[in-house]
Amino acid sequence: MTALAHASVHRFVDISIVVPAYNEEHRILPTLDRLHAFLAAGSLRYEIVVVDDGSTDRTSSVVALAMSRIPNLRLERQVPNRGKGAAVRLGMLSARGQIRVMCDADGSMPPEQLPRLLAPIIACQSEISIGSRYAEGAKSDIKQPLYRVLWSRLANRVIQRSLVPGVKDTQCGFKAFTAEAARDLFRYGRIDGWAFDLEILALARRRGHTITEVGVEWTDDRRSRVNPLKDLWKVIREAVTIRKNLRTGVYNSLPAVASV
Repeated sequence: MTALAHASVHRFVDISIVVPAYNEEHRILPTLDRLHAFLAAGSLRYEIVVVDDGSTDRTSSVVALAMSRIPNLRLERQVPNRGKGAAVRLGMLSARGQIRVMCDADGSMPPEQLPRLLAPIIACQSEISIGSRYAEGAKSDIKQPLYRVLWSRLANRVIQRSLVPGVKDTQCGFKAFTAEAARDLFRYGRIDGWAFDLEILALARRRGHTITEVGVEWTDDRRSRVNPLKDLWKVIREAVTIRKNLRTGVYNSLPAVASV
């Protein structure tokens, strides 16, 4: 079934799960199966939107094959590779859900954590809910390597002080937005790389959207592609760009060319 045919089945859905993927042929299928099994057991109308960010492996083929047995799954392709930020932006703006959730392809956030993440939005307490590895109630079944803990803490320390003070974990890949907040924020996004979450949260603060941070249970994937030094400097450079964009009014108007 084509993406267009899928769109005609449920023009509007309750929740969209956006999964950015780059060369994830080996990790994405178990993640999709777990998401589908959990969501299908509930009462919400849902869709799972995989955005293939210019993969050079069989990611798109694996997802396309899974669409034959997961009826609420659809695939968006982004060519060439542009980065996780651009992939999430495409997924968020093409999603149809009244709530839109970003979720990493490695399955580090179990689907069973979705009710906890969605609770502040469903209760109308917040427009954005952030899964946090450091907030109260957060748990992990595996102890992270020291270098990854230090990388994450340092990145968040730099970020908290400069752009989003008070948020303990800006980089966790498990965030939920109301449809209105997602449309309002992602259409202005310009950061294609790792710091796109930071840009979106900084914009959310500036535009008055309410944010709640929720401690979640998570698993650590030893196959993480994070390079502690290289990626930390990328985040810092992008954070500097975001500060400059905020200061100079870059976000006051939509980009001349759509960023998706």
